[in-house]
This record gives sequence, structure tokens and C-alpha cells, in this order.
Amino acid sequence: MTRPVPLRALIFDFDGTILDTETREFHHWQVLYRTHGRELALSDWQRGVGTWDAFDPWAGLPEHVQADRERVRAGLHERILADIAEQDLRPGVRAVLEEVRAAGLRLALATSSDRAWVTRWMAQHDLLDLFEVLATRDDVRRVKPDPELYVLAAGRLGLRPEECLAVEDSLNGATAALAAGLRVVVVPNDVTRTQPFPPEWPRLENGFGGGLAEVLRVAGEE
Repeated sequence: MTRPVPLRALIFDFDGTILDTETREFHHWQVLYRTHGRELALSDWQRGVGTWDAFDPWAGLPEHVQADRERVRAGLHERILADIAEQDLRPGVRAVLEEVRAAGLRLALATSSDRAWVTRWMAQHDLLDLFEVLATRDDVRRVKPDPELYVLAAGRLGLRPEECLAVEDSLNGATAALAAGLRVVVVPNDVTRTQPFPPEWPRLENGFGGGLAEVLRVAGEE
């Protein structure tokens, strides 16, 4: 019988997994749509979660809004940033990250966002020192659902993908991790909860409240 490969590292997604920027951003786009008599469908928005350029929300707005896109974008961006700046991390996630290090496991980040974005919020929440490796959109040719980010993060740790567990909130992100050869556990948020995750994918329905032990149990690592 083949012995299971020991787990040596956890690789976390950022947006929606550690800090739920996704739900706040979706809310502000919804408000913008409704201001102009339109509705933004969650199923459309979900196509762009965890990746880049898969969904263009501007296309669903009236032509006069698109014609004034630069000014509208600036105001929207300012409101989104102000909202995210007031947010705390997802409940329980800091404790899990600290437990990962305390357990002697290694910790990396793999995100389709750019480095400036994630380091801004990680610095605000004093997370940077917890992570040994950051793999961001700036480092790869293709973001999630392509596996390149996860292959890179594992490689920078000096580990094989099968020695790593990905912690993800989205279908695009979990797809990328599995394609790279990682194990995965999905911890959905309000925006991603209704995505069509295959039922066999390990999933934490109630967030990170159970600590690292619950993450590992659900992932089949205990």
C-alpha cells in the first residue's frame, strides 16, 4: 500500500479567504448597478472571483456610465478601499495561520491579485511575517484557474505540490490548486458559497472557527 505523502505546508489564497474583500467589492458594484436601474447577478460576478479578466462588470452598465468610466471608477474604487480598510480578517483565520507556524508547518500565499494589493492589507493586519513565500499575479503569466501560481508557491518553498494543502474560497482557486497537484480545502464566503463546487471537494462550511485542527480534519489530514 502506498503511504500518504506527509503534509509539510499550507498555501493560502488571500482575497475572500484571509480577508473577504470579495463580498465588499460585490456589494459596492451592486449599489452602482442599482443606482442606474440595473441588477448585477451574483452568478455573473462569481465568474471573475479568484481570477482576472474573466468578467467585465462595466459591460452591464448604461452607455452614459461607461462614457464617464474614469470618474465613476475613481469614486467606486475609493469607496471600496475605505470599506475594506475598516474590515477585520475572516473570523478565526489569524489563529489558524499562527497555529500553522506553531505546528512546524510552512506557510505560503498564492493569489491572483498583485503584490502591492495583498501586501498593503497584509501589512495593515500584521500578517507579512507569518508567510515564508508570496506568489502573486506579478510573478506568473497566467493566474488561477491555471495552476502556475500554486506550482510557483510550492517550488519557492522547495516542496512538491503533493506536500502542500491549499486553502481556497473560490472555484477558480480550488481548480488551480488541484490542477497543480495540491490537496485542497474550500472555505467559502458569502459570494462564493453558491459556486458549483464538486461535492467530493473538502469544504469547511462554517469558516475557520474550529482552528487548524478542523481545517486538517476536513481536508483528511488527521
